[in-house]
Amino acid sequence: MSGMGTPTTYSIERFRQATGPIVDVRSPSEFSKGHWPGAINLALFSDDQRAAVGTTYKQKGRHQAIRLGLEITGPKLTTLADTLEGLRKKATTESQDASAADLRIYCWRGGMRSASIAWLADLLDLKPVLLEGGYKSYRRWVLQQFEKPWPLRLLGGRTGTGKTDLLIALEKRGVAVVNLEGLANHRGSSFGGLGLPPQPSSEHYENQLAEALQRCQSTTNSEIWLEAESSQVGRCRIPRALFQQMQIAPVLEISRSLKERVDQLVDVYSQHGSEALKEATERISRRLGPQRTREALEAISIEDWDHACRAMLDYYDRCYDHELSRAPQRHSVDLSGLKVAKAAELLIDQQLVRPGT
Repeated sequence: MSGMGTPTTYSIERFRQATGPIVDVRSPSEFSKGHWPGAINLALFSDDQRAAVGTTYKQKGRHQAIRLGLEITGPKLTTLADTLEGLRKKATTESQDASAADLRIYCWRGGMRSASIAWLADLLDLKPVLLEGGYKSYRRWVLQQFEKPWPLRLLGGRTGTGKTDLLIALEKRGVAVVNLEGLANHRGSSFGGLGLPPQPSSEHYENQLAEALQRCQSTTNSEIWLEAESSQVGRCRIPRALFQQMQIAPVLEISRSLKERVDQLVDVYSQHGSEALKEATERISRRLGPQRTREALEAISIEDWDHACRAMLDYYDRCYDHELSRAPQRHSVDLSGLKVAKAAELLIDQQLVRPGT
């Protein structure tokens, strides 16, 4: 670009390979629904302003919509410019490489919003590049990732066996891991959201999963480990194409003693207090049945956490056993008595899990 020139536009592949901050100039509600993970929202219009420009376009035409857009953005130009320069400065400081500070900018379809911000960035000599097709093209890329064949391996185990902690320990030792529950901010059961941040939308969950798979592919040529899950992690849905691959992937099933499992659950959930635990129990009362529900609620009311966990484990165990019975390949290993670090080392030593190469 040069002053008022044509914006430099990159394909999705080249845009991904470029460096520098990613700037999403869509409205806050668009950004909240889903965005390129790590992108910074620098909204050209608020939600109401975007709606007004859209209505003007439909009712009065393109020219009047552009005039309204200029009227809205004019007073914000200085603030927008300051923000863009701040992003460039931060990127340059962090990378210590001026060439890594180019601004990568996108809107919904790669249209006037991103071009307008790119024009401003170009006036400031910030070397902006636009994403061809905008966020819409990014979403196509995301969905294409789940159609690819991936070398998936699943870590299974009944509730309380510490599967997520073990996956984290394996990742620290070089194993390629996609943390389905961590990305969803949910542990997968009725109690899974307690104490965790709000969940992302399913759309943004897909974006994060695609990026996680891509990182694994770029850093390893070995297997990729995920936790054996149902298709829903809280309100987040695992993409169908990926879930179908998970259903035929080999499963490594870990087991631990009942006491260890109960201790694990008590450690995770008892800190959230009786009321939250009662509400979570009542949400699954129809599946638990009246006797187990009553037993669990009575135990929670007197803070008998061990008894409360034991009252519900039978239900969760039967659900898990039913799900896992469909696994085509299944290998079991008993990790009773082992701390999570030692368990991870054992799995690697016995070559049940292989770090990436």
